Amino acid sequence: MKSFVLAALMSASASMAMAADKYVLDSSHSQVLFSYNHLGFSTTHGMFSGFEGEIMFDAENPAASTVNVSMPTKSMFTGWEAREQHFMSDDFFGATDDDMITFSSTGIEVTGEGTALITGDLTMNDVTKSVVLNATLNQMGEHPMENKPWAGFDATTTLLRSDFNVGNFAPFISDEVVVNISLEAMKAE
Repeated sequence: MKSFVLAALMSASASMAMAADKYVLDSSHSQVLFSYNHLGFSTTHGMFSGFEGEIMFDAENPAASTVNVSMPTKSMFTGWEAREQHFMSDDFFGATDDDMITFSSTGIEVTGEGTALITGDLTMNDVTKSVVLNATLNQMGEHPMENKPWAGFDATTTLLRSDFNVGNFAPFISDEVVVNISLEAMKAE
């Protein structure tokens, strides 16, 4: 009986270990772009980079996959240094060099071939809220230059700045921020 139980546990452990493949983000090809309405006159854009993170991707059961990502708050780039300094001030983030923005998935609902809604906890400015990313698997396959398995994903969501205590000057500057994410990840060794 002991050998049967041991064999069953080993088999279960092996199948769990093989269920998902670990992919690590390619920071040089991963960005979060954001845009918001500025006083009704324009749409202003910015981006975050410097991602770190991993995707545990289960190709047989994508709903069982997970995503964990982080990036420095101060990695924000808007194309205008004074705006970036203002965003990092106490009017918005009050960011230090150690402040991070993180996302950890809590559930994935497959919505079609290569599409899913990824629900997760977004922590920004010391506030954690549940958000839903509308995600698309762009491609999986052998990277032509790296000669290893690679994956690419896009995702979108809309956030309210006020949910994360960075809502100053709303509604003149829109509370809604449109977020577009594009990332690449390589299969871990």
